[in-house]
Amino acid sequence: MKFYPEKLSKAQRKFLKELFPEGESGFSDGELLSCGVDASRKHAKPLALVKPHSVKQVSELLAWAQRERMPIYPRARATNKVGGCVPVKNGVVVSMLGMNSILDIDPQDFVAVVQPGVITADLQKAVEERGLFYPPDPASLKISTIGGNISTCAGGMRAVKYGVTRDYVLGLEVIIPGGEVIHTGGRTHKNVVGLDLTRLMVGSAGSLGVITQATLKLLPLPETSASVLIGFENLPGCLKGAEAVFGCGILPTAMELMDRNTLKALKLHSDVPWPEETGGVLLLKIDGSHESVEADLRQIEKALSNEPTTFLEKGSGEDQERLWELRRVISPAAFNLAPDKQGEDVAVPRGKVAQAIEIYHEIGKNFGLVVMCFGHLGDGNIHVSVMYDKSVPGQSDNALKAKKAIFSSTLSLGGTLSGEHGIGLTKADYLGMQIGDTELNLMHRIKNVFDPLNIMNPGKAV
Repeated sequence: MKFYPEKLSKAQRKFLKELFPEGESGFSDGELLSCGVDASRKHAKPLALVKPHSVKQVSELLAWAQRERMPIYPRARATNKVGGCVPVKNGVVVSMLGMNSILDIDPQDFVAVVQPGVITADLQKAVEERGLFYPPDPASLKISTIGGNISTCAGGMRAVKYGVTRDYVLGLEVIIPGGEVIHTGGRTHKNVVGLDLTRLMVGSAGSLGVITQATLKLLPLPETSASVLIGFENLPGCLKGAEAVFGCGILPTAMELMDRNTLKALKLHSDVPWPEETGGVLLLKIDGSHESVEADLRQIEKALSNEPTTFLEKGSGEDQERLWELRRVISPAAFNLAPDKQGEDVAVPRGKVAQAIEIYHEIGKNFGLVVMCFGHLGDGNIHVSVMYDKSVPGQSDNALKAKKAIFSSTLSLGGTLSGEHGIGLTKADYLGMQIGDTELNLMHRIKNVFDPLNIMNPGKAV
């Protein structure tokens, strides 16, 4: 069992204040409380907050932390929903927001070199001004950071065509416990020398080291894009519509699904364009040249002409943002159905999406709860929200039982407990449902190579 300090000694506080002078460290209750929570609403109070501005500071911090056996919790905007950066073993929270420079954008190499505190949307805007494109687009892109996206291997709505964050990380600079600086990968788009430490770091949630720089792959910027919002009478209609789109040879940039409970939540939250008889909605985006996008739109409308739809609305350029705003407000809109939520992000094989959602609805009904499903139909990643009211006796317990039943059903369909949010604290107790003892042991052994004293983000799943 690892020992973790309950408070800082005078020498430890002095060290942190000297390494992180005025404005770069915090020890007050207000500062510590504010950096101990994330979007999961899980919370723990750390012993200190530090805000590095250089690699040298991070390296000296991790050398000190190794000597002192001090837990380290890398953090950025804390938009993750599973308690991934909550400091449950005390220790020092390391805010990477001060390392927020775009160091290079190279149109010839098709790479960007950035520090971890760069906001994802800011990077996208900067590269687009150079005619380039960084595709990963988590829903939190306007506030989340590249470092956080890498640590969680963030996905997003464009993943169906372009993939997820790991597909765009070519190289990393990482500080590991003890203060060593390692460099993985580089600027080349192909590299098969040695083990792939870059991919090992992506998605490791701060459990192996602190990322201080990333080299990212860029693509040419598509000339234009367009979106289509299509309503159907029910969920099977949505799936048939999706099959029709894929069947005509088009790979959408994004393909999002909203079930009847999601539509109900949105109607209570915003003005919605669909008629009353709509029981499910697809939201598609396509991109490319002006000619190809126009041709794809015609193909999509033709493919859907044989399917019973309740409405169809198109948008292009800036006009399509009004359609996507409906998708972006789903999470806050969910609380119109109930004041509390168990939100999960399971994934199933794409052909099992309809079956999975029907099972999830039935689970909700069995426990007297509303289950709301939406998400990335194109890659089978379903956001499942179990809505409940913890002030009603028994509902909290039923929500947890429903969560476990949803996980069991997902795995029985060949799925996974998380498509993009990760495990963190909220799913740690369920990890063994999916991963066997041998595989878990291998993960622990890899973790031990990088972090033998378990000071990096301790208290999480691995």
